[in-house]
Amino acid sequence: MKELAREIIDLIRSHNVDYGDVRIIQEEHQDISVKNDRVESISHTTSSGIGIRVMYRGFWGFSSTNEVSIESAYRTVKEAVAIAKASYSAGGRGLTLSEEEVYVDDYITPLEIDPFGVPVEEKLNFLFSIYDEVRNLDAIRIFTASMSFSRIDKVFASTEGHLIRQVIYQSGGGYTVYAFSESDMQTRSYPASHGGDFGTGGYELITRAKWKENALPVAEEAIRLLSAPKLPAGESDLIIGTQQMALQIHESVGHPLELDRVFGYEAGYAGTSWATQLGIRYGSPHMNIVQDATIPGGLGSFKYDDDGVLGKRADLIKEGILDNYLSSRDSAPLIGKKSTGASRASSWNRIPIVRMTNVNLLPGEYELEELISMVDDGYFIDYNKSWSIDQRRLNFQFATEVAYRIKNGKLLKDEIYRNAVYYGITPHFWSSLDGVASEKYWKIWGVPNCGKGEPGQVARVGHGSSPALFRKVKVGAV
Repeated sequence: MKELAREIIDLIRSHNVDYGDVRIIQEEHQDISVKNDRVESISHTTSSGIGIRVMYRGFWGFSSTNEVSIESAYRTVKEAVAIAKASYSAGGRGLTLSEEEVYVDDYITPLEIDPFGVPVEEKLNFLFSIYDEVRNLDAIRIFTASMSFSRIDKVFASTEGHLIRQVIYQSGGGYTVYAFSESDMQTRSYPASHGGDFGTGGYELITRAKWKENALPVAEEAIRLLSAPKLPAGESDLIIGTQQMALQIHESVGHPLELDRVFGYEAGYAGTSWATQLGIRYGSPHMNIVQDATIPGGLGSFKYDDDGVLGKRADLIKEGILDNYLSSRDSAPLIGKKSTGASRASSWNRIPIVRMTNVNLLPGEYELEELISMVDDGYFIDYNKSWSIDQRRLNFQFATEVAYRIKNGKLLKDEIYRNAVYYGITPHFWSSLDGVASEKYWKIWGVPNCGKGEPGQVARVGHGSSPALFRKVKVGAV
């Protein structure tokens, strides 16, 4: 693929454009799902193609083809150039690219077990063995489980001299149990809700996650929730667990800090952003947020983004003050900065746009027991059940699978509540952050289904956090 990439770059240069790049991608995906003791679906797909992007006088043109050949690339380059020139002729303000280092390199995700080398039968038997742990519980009527694996082999080359090959492996999955009574249904998930947990790596991410060992406790808690009271409405102190914090960060921090949203480029599909000015107070001094594509195992980890920028860690919010945005080479100059390495495309047939990498809340210095001791009357909530947030990422409502009572500085795991919901306005909510647990409790979670863009793109991103304490949050139940 590298030799073909070189040839395509020569074609682009012959058209006298300001800049051009090519991504040649071969993808392989496997998805397995079961329901109770039956196979729901097994799919194994491959895809390959070429995406070509050129800039003419500050305006982009993009085209792609699923035929990986120099002949098809010739036609695709011409189309990309024609689109860029048509965009220029339509008028408007053109873009510039931030100055960045040029790299020639190869990278492959570190992994121990190639997920595509593990037989499907072994994977299915593992999923069915988890169901065996809960099948005799009468209230558990439905059990769903799934695994998903990807291998993305990508060559990136540019007219500036980049020539990079990356092979990215992504693996993960999880399960959910559904408990039924005559009047209610409750769910509990492991290791995370909405399909499970994901990361960059191999099949070892599945085997290390203790799915089977946790099946019975998770199912028994789902049954307990059937008779648990609903969370009372009012204002309460909350300690939010790491799995729910991942979605909280994703929706109320990650998306509003994507710089293309700030400038309104995403208004038609995914909304804009309330956080349109650097230096504003986003939250309390306990709030320190970074983007970090370098974390081993993060679902948003890679060595180079789709602009050829080296993956990096960058401060976004420091002690509650907005310091920077997630950006790409064409958006960062609009605020006088260099790219944070957050330009990503979901496949060869999509143009790169600003996407999250791993957006993380840095750990604090508290032991979890210390945070709990700081709460006279409140709740520990975790595992997302549903979410809703407005287009500016300002007003939100989240529901969790479970809530535990905290009384007089003690966590009462035997006192649980169902259908918990909490509400907030993003800067008010983050300003109520009163402490973050230490690195000992910090965990990164993978979100495999982040949608954005027109035509739509699904990105895989990560979020890390420790449990965090928020004061006087509006709560209730659905």
